[in-house]
Amino acid sequence: MRFKLLFIIAFLLIGFAAKAQTQEDQLIKDLIESIAENLPEDYDLSELQDRLTYYRNNPINLNKTNVEELKTLVFLSPLQISNLFEHIRKNGKLIDLLELQSIAEFDVVTIQRLMPFVTLEQNAIVDKITGQNLLKYGNNDLIVRYGRVIEKSKGYTDLPGSRYLGTPDRYLFRYRYTYSNRVSASLVFEKDAGEHFFNGPKQKPFDFLSGHIALLNTGKFKKIVIGDYSMQFGQALTLWSGFSFGKSRDITDVAKRDVGLRPYTSANEFAFLRGAAATVGIAKNIDFSPFVSHRKLDASLGTNANGEKTITTINETGLHRTQNEINNKNTTEQIVYGGVLQYKTNALNIGAIAYHTSFNRIFVPGSSLYQKFNFNGKELTNIGAHYSYTYKNFYFFGEFGKSLDAGLAYVNGALVSLSSTVSAVVLHRNYQKNYHNFFNQATAEASEALNEKGFYAGLNINPSKVWSFQLYGDYFNYPWLRFRVDAPSEGYEFLGQVTYSPTKTFKAILRFKSEVKQQNTSLTVPFNYLDNVKRENYRADVKWAVGKSFGFQNRVEVVQFKKGAGNAEFGYLAYQDVSYDPLSSRLSGNIRIAYFNTASYDSRIYAYEDDVLYNFTFGLYNGKGLRGYANLKYRLAKKLDVWGRYALYNYENVEKVGSGLDEIGGKMKSEMRIQLRYQF
Repeated sequence: MRFKLLFIIAFLLIGFAAKAQTQEDQLIKDLIESIAENLPEDYDLSELQDRLTYYRNNPINLNKTNVEELKTLVFLSPLQISNLFEHIRKNGKLIDLLELQSIAEFDVVTIQRLMPFVTLEQNAIVDKITGQNLLKYGNNDLIVRYGRVIEKSKGYTDLPGSRYLGTPDRYLFRYRYTYSNRVSASLVFEKDAGEHFFNGPKQKPFDFLSGHIALLNTGKFKKIVIGDYSMQFGQALTLWSGFSFGKSRDITDVAKRDVGLRPYTSANEFAFLRGAAATVGIAKNIDFSPFVSHRKLDASLGTNANGEKTITTINETGLHRTQNEINNKNTTEQIVYGGVLQYKTNALNIGAIAYHTSFNRIFVPGSSLYQKFNFNGKELTNIGAHYSYTYKNFYFFGEFGKSLDAGLAYVNGALVSLSSTVSAVVLHRNYQKNYHNFFNQATAEASEALNEKGFYAGLNINPSKVWSFQLYGDYFNYPWLRFRVDAPSEGYEFLGQVTYSPTKTFKAILRFKSEVKQQNTSLTVPFNYLDNVKRENYRADVKWAVGKSFGFQNRVEVVQFKKGAGNAEFGYLAYQDVSYDPLSSRLSGNIRIAYFNTASYDSRIYAYEDDVLYNFTFGLYNGKGLRGYANLKYRLAKKLDVWGRYALYNYENVEKVGSGLDEIGGKMKSEMRIQLRYQF
């Protein structure tokens, strides 16, 4: 009854709803959705949305920008960026944004994406750092968020063993200050469901606290950051923290957009450094970026023969709900220091990286054979070199990484514009099984770029303004054993997508993706052998608008899963999104109604879902049932907005939802969230 009532209310409310999203908001959503498909379901994408939202409100002046700044617009390829600067070098400053149409690689889709985030107008703000300017021209952004699962899960009952010791409420407090492109500061507090709020062990108010102060473009000191920050250099093989993504439908994504030192503003509790860092111009086109970081990390501990505590694994979730998770909190200390030296022009970037990581406890690898080459010890030194170079219609990129006294890794690739309508990319990678690195997010099939060799090739084809095609294939092999893979193994992945968009208000997409990997057989045998595990996805997606008010999206996706000689199993998902967009109203909203049916967890389907600003949901569609959500936004005042979200699963033929401490009795699981944003 509650499920039906939700949608009756949602449809009534949406009839009064105003603009669900501006055109720029929809663009940000589409960009994030295309990237999110290849990320873990709990990945925090707020760093990316933060970048895009900032540039929407503070557009980049294309006549006064640089390569690093444009790389933060992740939809621009390195070739497009290089061609833009070459056009300006030959023809002088841009006079009109329509000139972009005459630049090689700047197709209609790219220009449409770019327009909301760029300008040719001189910024009227005098960006000299003075107390008066900081107060008068600074932008303040305050977000307060609350959410929780409504039903009571098993973890919150009075169990004799492990249970959640905190409350099911989730809280987020985020304050961000920016002044032009000169000053940045932030403060983030977060409490996850199941954690203590104020009085938990090993914590101050809230469970997680992050913050930074940054000065930018101050003469020779191009960047100075104190607090939390990320370092993103080269192809993410030697030194990369914070946001990253790999293979996606856009083949150019395999070439990393390295943006160097950046302040950290996300609520992700693991992927950052904490301390101080800077980027200094030491000579023409030469920058040096020294950094030092000291963090306490969560770790599972063991005991060696001498009775000393040792590290078995670093825990990256940031969750401190049960007694065991609390015991593991801040059990080890990590100190990192080093520097990056780079020579940079608009066409060439050459860099060298060296840094040292030390822990207060010794890492001891597990006893399983596949863990034989894992890192062992307390100290690790990493060195690396990276390059990127643009020559005419070619963009070459790569990186070499070495962990001293251990293995090495390298990746090399090329992006080429074959014609005005066709671009291609190739990438070769070789990561040795004993390559050790704690800040490695290079392109790989596995979650870590080690013990892997591979070759990737892809094509983007845009024969007209209406049609576009994306294709890629990736072959990979693992020279050493892996978890649940008791022998060297191999596999491949293929994706093909065709997009038809005859007008700005209609887009249709067909996609096929096939992936084959190897895994230990599920049969009971004296010695494990490897079975091929094949997963295929078929997707049809249509987006269209009716008049100036209604927007729709329909998707049907089918997945087939087969392991070895076993029977194939199938799953499918179908959903309808609706948004209503009348003019001049404070209320906005959108809804989704989805039906899913999957044979097991192996044939599960993930789908990106709309949520409140800076929060991201990856719906897991597993089992059989209905999924629905409704999002509403209301502008209380000119600078004050409030969001509300309600979402639920309604499963068929089940007596419980979830497993372990997250198990809920019954067939429904629902969640609510409310968020307030004040800009001043």
